[in-house]
Amino acid sequence: MEKKISVVIPTYRRPQLLMECIAALARQDLKRDDFEVIVVSDGPDSITKKMVVSWKHTGLLDIRYIPLPVKKGPAAARNAGWRAAVGQIIAFTDDDTMPDKGWLCNIWESYASQPYVAFTGRVMVPAPEKPTDYEWNTAQLEKAEFITANCACTRLALEKTGGFDERFEIAWREDSDLEFKLLQHNIPIIHLQHALVVHPVRKADWGVSLKEQRKSMFNALLYKKYPQLYRRKIQQQPPWNYYVMVLALAAVIAGLLLHAAWLTITAFMVWLVLLTAFIKKRLTYTTHAWPHVMEMVVTSMLIPFLSVYWTLYGAFRYRVLFL
Repeated sequence: MEKKISVVIPTYRRPQLLMECIAALARQDLKRDDFEVIVVSDGPDSITKKMVVSWKHTGLLDIRYIPLPVKKGPAAARNAGWRAAVGQIIAFTDDDTMPDKGWLCNIWESYASQPYVAFTGRVMVPAPEKPTDYEWNTAQLEKAEFITANCACTRLALEKTGGFDERFEIAWREDSDLEFKLLQHNIPIIHLQHALVVHPVRKADWGVSLKEQRKSMFNALLYKKYPQLYRRKIQQQPPWNYYVMVLALAAVIAGLLLHAAWLTITAFMVWLVLLTAFIKKRLTYTTHAWPHVMEMVVTSMLIPFLSVYWTLYGAFRYRVLFL
């Protein structure tokens, strides 16, 4: 039976978060028979399967469970979902979101039977007045132009663009990649202010910003595919401060080995000035609680090295001149 909308949710071993997302979808204003929910597990997950089956038995949702045979990443999971969907429109969200009850109605009412069209809605990130660095970074999702936590495309638009590039193996830049493909194919992207999805901030471990630097390698892939769009919409220029900080510490070591006091002192001062500016920037809009300040100091010393490493690794991996 054809549906108006198919909702695709990629997930992997986060049943509690997924449960809240599905519960929000069960409260949609759109009639139950007008949409389906497809949960795609990024690899087999028996707990998630049982949970989805239990929802199906309630009769509150038309819901399906699709497992990938092996873990391939959210891009691959979304592709499997939309290719199995029967809806005229494919809506995407994440397993850690809570769509507003009017989310699907707003998307459907904005659809005028155009064969090629995409929609992007509003994301709201509840955060404290003085957030942590991780909470503040997550809150920047509210400013994103196109994000898989809240977007939708017609099936024809996805078929024309090829959907998601599965080389983006983690949740990073695969949404911008789809946005850029839509733009290159002259497929309109309509912004829906009232199609709202709430994206709570998950609890993060100490030093989470260090783990986040691995994502930098996928910047190289996006740049390789769309260099002009990348520089215009993502990053206007390389993070030169990171490169200078890395080179400055290398110069400090060289100065010590060569017994060149002037080189050691000069290079150390350059590094210290840039480090202080980096820490100050990260604390501008975030909490000044002592444990958080210490975390910012320590991680700010390490982030430039990790970021440069993963950026250059990505440039090597994807064979592109990228900084």
